[in-house]
Amino acid sequence: MNSLDVLTKQLWSMWIGLIALLPNMVIALVIIALTGLVSRLLRRLTARITHNAHIRESLKQLIDTVVSIGTWVIGLMIAATVVLPGLTPASLVAGLGVGTIAVGFAFQDFFQNFLAGIIIMIRKKMRIGDVIECQGIIGRVEYISLRETHVRKLSNELTIVPNSTLFKNPVEILTDKQHRRHEIVVGVAYDTDLEVAREVIRNSVEALDVIDQTRRVDIFAREFNSSSIDFLVRWWAGSKPSDMHASRDAVVRAIKAALDKAGIEIPFPYVTNTFKEPLPLARSGKPSGQA
Repeated sequence: MNSLDVLTKQLWSMWIGLIALLPNMVIALVIIALTGLVSRLLRRLTARITHNAHIRESLKQLIDTVVSIGTWVIGLMIAATVVLPGLTPASLVAGLGVGTIAVGFAFQDFFQNFLAGIIIMIRKKMRIGDVIECQGIIGRVEYISLRETHVRKLSNELTIVPNSTLFKNPVEILTDKQHRRHEIVVGVAYDTDLEVAREVIRNSVEALDVIDQTRRVDIFAREFNSSSIDFLVRWWAGSKPSDMHASRDAVVRAIKAALDKAGIEIPFPYVTNTFKEPLPLARSGKPSGQA
């Protein structure tokens, strides 16, 4: 028997084996189609249950993703055992365990982001809609997936941040509470009565509706500056960036108007020049009365 006959015999046996597997392959395709249908139905049922459960949006997305992935894993395992009867679930899991080691090294960043996404979705902090700051990125969280988080910057650009970045680095959640503290520095002239200036500033800020009236306004003499004595003024207002800008605008306007009314100067930097030797002064032009 020559090599051509051997090749022909092997191809024929493979064709016979493929024909014998056709019923199993058809059944496997039906199982895959049913898996997609079951996954869709389970996701709708899960969405209905979680909608009435009053849980965070990120946690709803995590439950939806877990249900979908779990359904597809079970369906594909059943389809694989139908096509290959000698393949048992135990051997399939063992093979996946060995393959996971190699795949894990190849897709290390992917799995890092995946696991970080699960942790971010489970924990209570950093909800969708929060304004956060991380690694110089400031914006509102719009969407959280298992791999990445979408952050809409305050200037309306969209930044796609890997979940591992949010997991490894400190994240400042600006809107974690309804109110947060804001502050500015106000300078007054050196000849000002500081107690009078303090009361003028306090009365002007406490009269504003944009600040949280339930918390006190703090005013501290901060330092001797080059041309002024500086007060640190602190108040509480809304935690959103728009609330911060609105309250700061109102506070600055109120303090300026109150200090002007009280006759208290807000100085700008003065420069005094001194010289070691007297400077000769030369009179320009001719004295009056001369031709």
